[in-house]
Amino acid sequence: MTQQNSFLGFVHRRRRGAELFLVILALVVGIGAYAAVGLGVEGEVPADILGYGGWLAALTVACHVVVRLTAPYADPVLLPVVAALNGLGLAVIHRLDLAYETQDKAHNYAQQQLVWMTIGVGLFIATLLILRDHRVLQRFTYTSGLAAIVLLLMPMLPLIGREVNGARIWINLGPVGLQPGEIAKVLLVIAFAGYLVLHRDALALAGRRLLFVDLPRGRDLGPILMMWLVSLGVLVFQRDLGSSLLFFGLFLTMLYVATERPGWLVVGVALFSAGAFFGYQAFGHVQARVNAWSDPFAAWETGSQQVGQSMFGMAWGGLLGRGLGQGRPDLISYAQSDFIVGAIGEELGLTGVIAVILLYGLIVERGLRAALVCRDGFGKLVATGLACVLALQVFVVIGGVTNLIPLTGLTTPFLSYGGSSLIANWVIIALLLRISDQARRPVPDLSQESEETSDAETTQVVNLR
Repeated sequence: MTQQNSFLGFVHRRRRGAELFLVILALVVGIGAYAAVGLGVEGEVPADILGYGGWLAALTVACHVVVRLTAPYADPVLLPVVAALNGLGLAVIHRLDLAYETQDKAHNYAQQQLVWMTIGVGLFIATLLILRDHRVLQRFTYTSGLAAIVLLLMPMLPLIGREVNGARIWINLGPVGLQPGEIAKVLLVIAFAGYLVLHRDALALAGRRLLFVDLPRGRDLGPILMMWLVSLGVLVFQRDLGSSLLFFGLFLTMLYVATERPGWLVVGVALFSAGAFFGYQAFGHVQARVNAWSDPFAAWETGSQQVGQSMFGMAWGGLLGRGLGQGRPDLISYAQSDFIVGAIGEELGLTGVIAVILLYGLIVERGLRAALVCRDGFGKLVATGLACVLALQVFVVIGGVTNLIPLTGLTTPFLSYGGSSLIANWVIIALLLRISDQARRPVPDLSQESEETSDAETTQVVNLR
């Protein structure tokens, strides 16, 4: 028993010291990039480096302290990686602000992004303080689904909904603009996980066999057809190709993980192909993006210049980049949001882009690892869904910027300018940390309790005698 306890103690180390060390490295990346931008653009370290660096350090260390107190067994890598990405994103947005300032364009993106980061960190801390057991969320399965549907419908309302760049995905709450779909994706993961935990046995039953794959039964196709229609509705009424792909891909992935039936992937790919063909035939904006993807330079004269501009910038950056502050990423349209990876590729080169992709890979890998070691089915599906949300979003965004797939218009998590996305992603990391803390905790030693109970019962019998 002693050897077993020592083994469990070795496996379930808290690793908070390692997290603190990595957090310090992440701060070096973020603050160092901010200083490098000032040196590259103005030839000197920014005058507000102490205030900026101090606030960024305070936010990150506050997250570490809360994790240490409320989730001591949580994964030690997630928070530092997120802090590094967020810090690098702030530095690149600040670099674009300096370029926009000379062109008399709006140039307060970095300051606003830091405010959104502060709100995101606040919600991150609140999530860890309030939610002490992720299994509580299973009680709100249908409530989360209903709330997600309401959030997706809000941009269609006549008073608060507004259209930006052809997509109607925004709402105005006074002076603040939000994307409800960013919050809806978190609620959809909770709703999907709760539903699949209850119904996965029925959904896993095999129907007809096609070649070497058992297709699902016809009576069980209702959920995936409904999600397919919801995704088409997002595409038709909101003109948001990225969110449509994200929601359907998320549900299909979680359905496959829950049932372990490849037949669902066959059905999902067939539905996706039908929806993609329908979207291409019916909507001009989908055709424009496909045409820009097939030949980005031929589409230059039609107004679809972003992909071509990004490819020119990354080609100029080469392997190691021009250096922070030495390129012209401001020539790329929406470089602070949709095309921030193009700006990074120009000034940090292919090496910087690969480093960013590896950081995202670490987040996804750690999320899936938490799902593997989680002891309850609901937690497994929630962790899998949250990791897949980030994986799909990164693939769709970076794939579009590098012309691997048609451009969809999503933001790059933690890097791009955008308050709604940043806040939602900080909450996602808090949920992953809570699940990993629950999964990595040592298993209670029930044998000692049973021995104590047996001794007490024996003593009671002897006293009766």
